[in-house]
Amino acid sequence: MASSSVATIRRLNHNSNPSSSTATATALLVPKIEPKLEPLDEPFPPPPGFNFPTTSSTAAAAATPIPTTPTIPEVRSDYNRLTELFFSSGLPNLGDVGILPESDTNPQAIVTVPEPEEAQHSNGILARHVPRRYYNRSSELVRVMDLQPDDQRFFRDEARRTRMLFDSLRVYAVAEDERRRGTLSPHRRTRGDLKASTLMRERGLWLNRDKRVVGEIPGVSIGDVFFFRIELCVLGLHGQAQAGIDFLPSTRSSNGDPVATSVIVSGGYEDDEDSGDVIIYTGHGGQDRHSRQVVHQKLEQGNLAMERSMHYHVEVRVIRGLKYEGSITGKVYVYDGLYRVTETWFDVGRSGFGVFKFKLVRIGSQPEMGSTTMKFALSLKTRPLEARPRGYVSLDISHRRENLPVFLFNDIDEAHDPIYYEYSTTTIFPQYLFSSGSSGSGCDCIGGCNDDDCFCARKNGGEIAYDLNGILVRGKPLVFECGPHCRCPPTCRNRVTQKGIKNRFEVFRSRETGWGVRTLDLIQAGSFICEYTGIVLTREQAELVTMNGDNLVYPSRFSENWKEWGDLSKVSAEYSCPTYPSVPPLDFAMDVSRMRNLACYMSHSSNPNVFVQLVLYDHNNVSFPHLMLFAMETIPPLREISVDYGVADELTGKLAICN
Repeated sequence: MASSSVATIRRLNHNSNPSSSTATATALLVPKIEPKLEPLDEPFPPPPGFNFPTTSSTAAAAATPIPTTPTIPEVRSDYNRLTELFFSSGLPNLGDVGILPESDTNPQAIVTVPEPEEAQHSNGILARHVPRRYYNRSSELVRVMDLQPDDQRFFRDEARRTRMLFDSLRVYAVAEDERRRGTLSPHRRTRGDLKASTLMRERGLWLNRDKRVVGEIPGVSIGDVFFFRIELCVLGLHGQAQAGIDFLPSTRSSNGDPVATSVIVSGGYEDDEDSGDVIIYTGHGGQDRHSRQVVHQKLEQGNLAMERSMHYHVEVRVIRGLKYEGSITGKVYVYDGLYRVTETWFDVGRSGFGVFKFKLVRIGSQPEMGSTTMKFALSLKTRPLEARPRGYVSLDISHRRENLPVFLFNDIDEAHDPIYYEYSTTTIFPQYLFSSGSSGSGCDCIGGCNDDDCFCARKNGGEIAYDLNGILVRGKPLVFECGPHCRCPPTCRNRVTQKGIKNRFEVFRSRETGWGVRTLDLIQAGSFICEYTGIVLTREQAELVTMNGDNLVYPSRFSENWKEWGDLSKVSAEYSCPTYPSVPPLDFAMDVSRMRNLACYMSHSSNPNVFVQLVLYDHNNVSFPHLMLFAMETIPPLREISVDYGVADELTGKLAICN
């Protein structure tokens, strides 16, 4: 422990005076009409005697070392259980929470993962070769405290890799369905999210299942955005796949008091009021299938848990469900931080039926809410000068060369460097690469390309690299796209990177890293970002330029992070990293001293959210591919974009030439 940091986790102790809690509950007016019950999380209990396997979760056993990584010599979590009292928080003694024996199969403690019939794949990678399992969630409550920088990096990377695996599985499952069923309409919705979550759950890859974390989830940051609700369950941010209140049920507590740990605010109840830092949250129950209140609510289950959380001063996580144009489902979920329940009362709702209301107030000294950031980013896209009257140097440094404008923002100093370079949307290659001898022939897919009979698909190993929505299915040593010699139309799904950027970006000035790049849109994992452009120099040309003291970008130094996108080795022993098509070492340099684009201003990170994928389409010389950037994870609006350069300036974290 001498060289390691310690993450303190405290165990929640619910009170020992059940009589007082009972009095508080019965003092409230409770209608006698039975409400519509909250949907259960899981219709199938775990098999008798089944022990939940230990996983690399945030909540490991006390004083048990978490698996080490090359960058962290030793990271440990010291758990003081919340069940022994929040001594350091100054809360009253809350008693003890018992853990029921394994034979207890309370269905409210389990998360549902519906299994469509189409999840039964014949493909070896997604074939289910383990028994179907349903794990009982732990009743032990813990709070993570005093995370040191090494702990934060470790847990953030763990959450990042878990999300990447979920996204990779989801995209792969959708692509497999498209291949099995033939060309499908891009508007058809395949539930890849459920397939991905099921596979991960069967292999014990869900996080925070062996403990219920109160407060912050290590590795999840305020402002993180999720496309699918089941992904919240995978990370342990919210454990209910349907219900809006996640809680420890009373049947799992020795004193019979439930405790709420998180809520989803999505406007599903007509009596909800949301003003940001203060929320009037309507309890669950009493609605019909059309979301209309038809009977009175009752102080039970999640509603009672919210009241008990107020009584015990236990904070709850708030996730907002927002409508978002362009999202996969038309909706996104944003983690907005911790709130406290400060008041609760029973009232007559707009429908005339009784509802429970809870006033949640956001705890101070937290980063800005992600939902607020998303709304601000939307205003920047449509009314930038109104949203930020000062700081804009240019509203489009690409001079309309890109599909969408690239903003230049600097409210730090007087530097305007990016406007002095010629903006190039594509890499400039030596002319000899386009001679007839090396250009080759293209496909004859007049109506559009597919995996079966496309010449370009055969060059990719028999498959199109992208799904119908233009998402890269998995990283490869090299991707062949359709080019100028192909007969397929410009709308072909195998021309993703040639169509230019699809999102709005902003080059901005930072006090820490000089220039940086951030997105104004929500970017889905696996999406194309942009090309890393410049003028290609052969080795001989690069040596001459270097003699004059100029800095160059060497593509061979970029880390091979493409291997992580689509890596399914954790869920299938049959998976192997793609090795075809093979690419020789990249023996060329790129001069960005005269021509460049927004990619040159991206910061370096050893845990980047963008990776380099080599792509060919305008010539067939595999020694000179395009450097295309794709998203490794879901990137929220105004989140800085980073790439692993392999070698970067130690002070600024990026290449000196791009600073």
